[in-house]
Amino acid sequence: MSDLLDDPTPGQNAPEFSVSEISGEVKRTLEGTFGRIRVKGEVGRVFKARSGHLYYDIKDDRSVLACTTWKGQVSKLAVVPEEGLEVVVTGRLTAFGAQSKYNMNVEEVAVAGQGALMALLEKRKTQLQSEGLFAPERKKPLPYLPQIIGVVTSPSGAVIRDILHRLRDRFPRKVLVWPVAVQGSNCAPEVARAIDGFNSLSPGGALPRPDLIIVARGGGSIEDLWGFNEEAVARAVAASDIPLISAVGHETDTTLIDYVSDLRAPTPTAAAEHAVPVRLELLGWVENQSARMAHATTRAVQLRRQRLGDLARALPKPDTLLESPRQRLDRVSDRLPNALIAGVQKRKLTLSDRAASLRPTTLRGLVERRRDRLNNLASRLSLRPIEQDARRKRDALDQIANRLDAAQAARIQRQRDRLMATGRQLEILSYKATLSRGYAVVRDGKTLVTDTAGAKAAQALSIEFADGITEIGGASSAETKAPAPSNPATAKPANPKPPKTPGEQGSLF
Repeated sequence: MSDLLDDPTPGQNAPEFSVSEISGEVKRTLEGTFGRIRVKGEVGRVFKARSGHLYYDIKDDRSVLACTTWKGQVSKLAVVPEEGLEVVVTGRLTAFGAQSKYNMNVEEVAVAGQGALMALLEKRKTQLQSEGLFAPERKKPLPYLPQIIGVVTSPSGAVIRDILHRLRDRFPRKVLVWPVAVQGSNCAPEVARAIDGFNSLSPGGALPRPDLIIVARGGGSIEDLWGFNEEAVARAVAASDIPLISAVGHETDTTLIDYVSDLRAPTPTAAAEHAVPVRLELLGWVENQSARMAHATTRAVQLRRQRLGDLARALPKPDTLLESPRQRLDRVSDRLPNALIAGVQKRKLTLSDRAASLRPTTLRGLVERRRDRLNNLASRLSLRPIEQDARRKRDALDQIANRLDAAQAARIQRQRDRLMATGRQLEILSYKATLSRGYAVVRDGKTLVTDTAGAKAAQALSIEFADGITEIGGASSAETKAPAPSNPATAKPANPKPPKTPGEQGSLF
């Protein structure tokens, strides 16, 4: 009996847990004991899943703590974990019972000390420099006098007032302010969106696109300025099509966008000075240039007037130029009357000499000689070749005419023979020829009778033979010499006879 009540194995009466139960108890114990903790360590392996979740390790010289930041928490991190960075993470411990592991769900990440921040800054600087984002050749020149200036800064700080005050003093311009957070976790994404937003504006739209962008912030510690050291901000500055001035912090403060921007200003006030020239100085320069141009124009006119005077003195006077032609004209005028008289007398003598040779006897002799020459030429010209050629052409024409007459006569004879043959065929094919072979045409008045029933029903019959027409059953028989035409196919023999041979009937064609 005592053997039945005793427990043979010590501890056998302890409660039993399933695997899921013990995993749940461990998870509750961890989450209850370590509800919210901060852990300091060095970031080890970092892995970002396709789903957007971030997995990484926090380690020291002896242990490793697995950490997880879910997709919705990643965008809220002030510092994104990078391998080798010393950080302080804040979150809660939890367990993953399916694999008997525990990890830490991290909600906040902060850099552990200024030395770590500087190491991270140098690492990012080296990476961006290797990509060529700091190259001087990719920096764009600033516009000399921008019409619209875009300022990315906090609207409530003293920075925007300093910039507007300096612009008003130097050269008033239109300013568009894009309000952003200048420190904290929202700084980097808001500054990057502001730069992209200014670049996405359309020139001449309802909200005009600025010609120059100033990213400005007052001084502060490296933690306060860390938003301007984020890689997203540096890449947004590098991708900007609008020239950009970086004016973050005081002269001794340096951020990543100072290296990427087109110009670094030591202070926001200096950025405004670089953005526009001094209006009064510009007006003075314009006036000075105007005066210089007026003086240069006056001097050039004077020099050209003096040069023209020098050249004019070297030219001869107009009266001197006309003296020789005038003298030559006078001499020619004096010689002209005598020359005209001498010319007329000379031509009169020439006419008299020519007229002496033009006598009627001389002309008549010349005409006789021309007539004799013409007669000789006419006697030499013979008409026999022309007559022979005309005779040959006449004979050829007669032959052609005879051939045409013979061809026409032969054609007419062929047409006549063809017409006569056609007439004979018509006579053979006509019903008259059929009547001459012993057939007859029977009519009842004007109606053809083609069978016995029609003949019995007729009052009087008219029978047409080859030599005339006979009336039966009516008045006395009569004959007509011109019987009415009918269809040869309806003709019937008057006296039934045996059919003739083909030779006796003849041919219809």
